Amino acid sequence: MSSRASLNKVLLIGNLTRDPELRYTPSGAAVCTFGIATNRYYVASDGQKKEETEFIKIVSWNKLAELCSQLLAKGRKVYVEGRLQTRSWETPDGQNRQTTEVVIDDMRILDSKRDFEGGEEELSGGAPADEAEFAEATGKEEASGKAPKGKEVKKESAAPKKKEEEEDKVDLDDLPF
Repeated sequence: MSSRASLNKVLLIGNLTRDPELRYTPSGAAVCTFGIATNRYYVASDGQKKEETEFIKIVSWNKLAELCSQLLAKGRKVYVEGRLQTRSWETPDGQNRQTTEVVIDDMRILDSKRDFEGGEEELSGGAPADEAEFAEATGKEEASGKAPKGKEVKKESAAPKKKEEEEDKVDLDDLPF
């Protein structure tokens, strides 16, 4: 390994602290931001069990940003993978600000929509968590044409679709995971 080699890799599993926020840069690139909370449990020197929570800013770009915006909601458990990035800027009143965030290049949903049903907080929009639910939500069948165990994939109707519905669909081939 070269003496110049380095590594900036972050792997996190946590729950979303807020719904994702999707925006677009002036050049048209999609950027989605959200927060996740991770918990650490340990026994302190006095023998008491303790819990620490870290709140982490997450940023995704382009196609992954659009997917995060469509599939994630507050409370969902996710795995994200990316790199640390620190940005600095000056506020309009002349103060220097700095933030550190994780810019992700991979995201996996770790819970299912069913985990939220019947609970205090139900997912709005019902983000699909498994392949059959995703296929149903996007109107696409899996490449194999078979549903996962115990799942039946609904076939898309032949009725013409509105343009807005077609634009909201996600092509399974474009998924980064």
